[in-house]
Amino acid sequence: MQVTETHSEGLKRTFQVSLAASELEDRLNTELSGMKDKVQLKGFRPGKVPVAHLRKVYGRSVMADVVQNAVNEANQKIVADNGLKLALEPQIEFPSDQSVVEKALDAKADLSFKVALEVLPSFELADLSDVSLTKLVATPSDTEVNEALERMAGQSRPFTERDAGAAAETGDRLTIDFVGRIDGTEFEGGKGEGIDLELGSNSFIPGFEEALVGAKVGEQRLVKATFPEAYGAEQLAGKDAEFDVTVTKIQAPGEAKIDDDFAQGMGLDSLDALKEAVAKAIGTDFEAASRRKLKKELLDALDGRYAFDLPPSLVAQEFASVWAQVEQDLKARGKTFEDEDTTEEKATAEYRKIAERRVRLGLVLAQVGESADIKVSDEEVNQALIARVRQFPGQEQQVWDFYRKNAQALAELRAPLFEEKVVDHVLGQVKLVEEPVSKETLFADEEADDAGDGKADAKSADSTSAEAAPAESKAD
Repeated sequence: MQVTETHSEGLKRTFQVSLAASELEDRLNTELSGMKDKVQLKGFRPGKVPVAHLRKVYGRSVMADVVQNAVNEANQKIVADNGLKLALEPQIEFPSDQSVVEKALDAKADLSFKVALEVLPSFELADLSDVSLTKLVATPSDTEVNEALERMAGQSRPFTERDAGAAAETGDRLTIDFVGRIDGTEFEGGKGEGIDLELGSNSFIPGFEEALVGAKVGEQRLVKATFPEAYGAEQLAGKDAEFDVTVTKIQAPGEAKIDDDFAQGMGLDSLDALKEAVAKAIGTDFEAASRRKLKKELLDALDGRYAFDLPPSLVAQEFASVWAQVEQDLKARGKTFEDEDTTEEKATAEYRKIAERRVRLGLVLAQVGESADIKVSDEEVNQALIARVRQFPGQEQQVWDFYRKNAQALAELRAPLFEEKVVDHVLGQVKLVEEPVSKETLFADEEADDAGDGKADAKSADSTSAEAAPAESKAD
């Protein structure tokens, strides 16, 4: 096998691989000889089938294996001899003249093919000892704990049926039947029977609940309401609708007592124990938000320390993923680029920069992990898989089997675990200062993103676990 580098530009390499016809012949005969004791053909005793006959029966299929093995061998040789780290799987190009390929498959001509590669860039890890980051720390207040308890109590408070003829009030729970129409035609999902609705909960579209205040059991009302512009079902977004609503039951809320009995109903011994558990749960949420902000700040710092060529194909893949999310979001909200005060051209340029950032940081984190010999154990992956399985009640076995039979899916579970370990390692190299803040300050940016109806999703994803995914598998 002869391998010659024919092109090298940036991160792209092209090699020409040649196998002489005599080498193809030798490889084919070796494979066929190894089959003699394994195949049984009518008219021949086991192990006595002539190689020439085996070639006549199996020659083409075995030669296909010979060629595939040669391709794999060439790829491994190229990587090993040149000390390369691949960004993607090599692209193989055989001669366009089919007659040339046919002759090679018959071992009557040399076989030549091209191997096109994209390699990972080589760069030195930056010294981060002068990087200073601030970790925002919020502690749950008594007020926040009490507000959480009140919400819990409100969700579990008892309801009692109102007296006959009583009118529904805000806070009451109604049981209703309804049929919705748009332009006089019923629409999918617009019909329900025996549906419970708490007036004032804002669980239905704007205007629906308000129109039922004052209604009585057995009363039928025509409710007019408009679906929000950002409604999830595109065919309903912004549409005016009419609902024929029948009230079948009205229940008034009872008193929600927050005491030891309430705590025991939650499975805890006392109210103090419940408060402690609630404070701990809130603290966990606060810590998660703090971690997100700190990680974003760290990745911003890393992004400012590195500038190197990026594998074009990796960037293209990442951009395609980001862009698909952008288009899906616009479609779901019934918006256009013009509605977002931009153009498709400007948005393309903006999101391509995001894709480049994600690839760049993914490569940096992968190299940091490789340099520090950071590994994700099988047990850690199993724990992540168990957590994922629990998200699908009733489908546990199917989800488990899917991941166990799908190496790529398991890699997607492993990638964020690897990334978090690398982030922890890098945080140990920088100066970290804790700053006490309020809950409002801690969640300020996230609340602003939520208010944007999701249009920041693809941008914010640029600082999540997707960052390390392109290179994580190559770091192990």
